[in-house]
Amino acid sequence: MNMFYVINGKKVKRYMLLIVALLFAGGVVYAERDNISVFSPEQPAAIYSVPTDKKVVALTFDISWGDTRAEPILQALKENNVTQATFFVSSVWSKSHPEIVQKIVEAGYEIGSHGHKHENYTKLSDEDIRSQIQTAHAIISEVSGKAPELIRLPNGDFDKRVLRIAGELNYKVIQWDTDSMDWMNIGTDKIVERVISRAHPGDIILMHASDAAIHTQDALPHIISKLRSQGYEFVTVNQLISQTEVSGKVVPDKSAASPIELHQHSF
Repeated sequence: MNMFYVINGKKVKRYMLLIVALLFAGGVVYAERDNISVFSPEQPAAIYSVPTDKKVVALTFDISWGDTRAEPILQALKENNVTQATFFVSSVWSKSHPEIVQKIVEAGYEIGSHGHKHENYTKLSDEDIRSQIQTAHAIISEVSGKAPELIRLPNGDFDKRVLRIAGELNYKVIQWDTDSMDWMNIGTDKIVERVISRAHPGDIILMHASDAAIHTQDALPHIISKLRSQGYEFVTVNQLISQTEVSGKVVPDKSAASPIELHQHSF
């Protein structure tokens, strides 16, 4: 018995186009495998905020130079009964100002690392990145009496390579969702307005206690008062992280256009 098969040209064409499309998509995924979100389980994520329904925020302060702003900020926190906050200190500054570091610790605030030298880690070799983080860890641990678990990289500059190395050294990389812009000295009122208009449950708020941030100590009491009036409580970054799973953002290859706004300053 003879069998005849009729081939439909249009169907064959559709199948061929489908196969080509699948192969192309697979090739793109493979080629861009290093540009996929750092929120995937097998990769460390930079933490910008924590999704939670609780009205909690983390006030964070970066310090890498100067000795005139940190103590007034500590006093403002004390006077406004804020017992939980996180200070990211550079090791060079910590070594030069151990008495201020001790005051931060004695007040019960959390200490995080702000690295060693204040330079962009993405421009460093793997070995130098590791050395910068480890050097900072040793100095900050010695000065503060506490081994930091969190790091905010200088200038907020990182890529997947930096994240990977920080993760290998058991650090969580901490960014922010709300930038007070106090480092630009935009004035007390504008700093307060920026923070209050942007703050949300689970937020990490970026401020500075280095000398160039001249309005932070004046803005802080207003920020605390207004957020409290909205029902917010203040926690450390680690306390915030313990609320729930953290949220990550895409970290592209440095050769590609970056959707992340790097925080460039000289603090």
